[in-house]
Amino acid sequence: MNKAETEYPVQSGSNFFKGVFIGGLLGAAAALLFAPKAGRELRGDLSDKLSVVTDKTKEVASVVTEKATDLAKTVSSKTTDLAKSVNESKNTIMESVKQASADVADDMKSASGDVADDVKSASKDVMDKSADASSDIRRELNKTSY
Repeated sequence: MNKAETEYPVQSGSNFFKGVFIGGLLGAAAALLFAPKAGRELRGDLSDKLSVVTDKTKEVASVVTEKATDLAKTVSSKTTDLAKSVNESKNTIMESVKQASADVADDMKSASGDVADDVKSASKDVMDKSADASSDIRRELNKTSY
C-alpha cells in the first residue's frame, strides 16, 4: 500500500449508502424549509415527512435484521458442516496412518525374519566350509608328517 492508501482508506459500500441516505434527508429538509409555505403548513409537512421517513427506516431495519439473522444461521450451518467434514477427514487420515504403520511393522518383522534366516544359513555354510577346510588341513598335515 502506498502512503495515500494508508492515510485515506477506501470507504465500504455501507458507509457510502449511509452518506447518501443522510444527504437525501438533509436535502429534503432544506427543500421543505426553503419552500414558500406557511409555518403551520410547513410544520405539518415536516411532521408527515418525518413519520414517512421513520416508517421507512423501521422497515429497512426489519429487513436488515431478518437478512442478518438468515446470514448468521447460514454461516453457523456451514461452519458446523465444515467442522464435521474436517473431523471425518481427520479420522480417515488417522486410520490410514495407523494402517500404514501396521503394514510397515509387519513388513519389518517379515524382513527381519528373512534376514535372520539368511544369517543363520550363511553362518551354517561358513561353519560347514570351515569344518571341511579344517579336516582337509588335518589330512594334508597327516600326509606330510609321515
